[in-house]
Amino acid sequence: MEQSVNPIEECDATCMGSESELSKIKEGLIDDQAASQVADWFKAFSDPTRVKLIDALLQRELCVHDLTILLGMGQSAVSHQLRYLRNLRIVKRRKEGKTVYYSLDDTHIEQIFVQTLQHTQHA
Repeated sequence: MEQSVNPIEECDATCMGSESELSKIKEGLIDDQAASQVADWFKAFSDPTRVKLIDALLQRELCVHDLTILLGMGQSAVSHQLRYLRNLRIVKRRKEGKTVYYSLDDTHIEQIFVQTLQHTQHA
């Protein structure tokens, strides 16, 4: 009867490592502050309501009132989510009189969102 080998033990026994290359990789690693910012940015995409807001704003600039109708939510809830996204520079706002319009902050947001959506939709 053949004994199963724990893959971790097998790797430890056979892996010689590549320590000579690790220092070069370590020098190029993202710093702690940038890693935290990227993690916070991805947290913004972890909420379905925020994803829907981004999707709506991907199509066109919208005011808070329009977003409340589209999402079937109260104004304070939508405003809270928009403030969260604005603080992370995912959306930006523009005032026209008393009306505040929101749009995506830049094309990077659009590209990342569209690529992520395409990735989830392909088999």
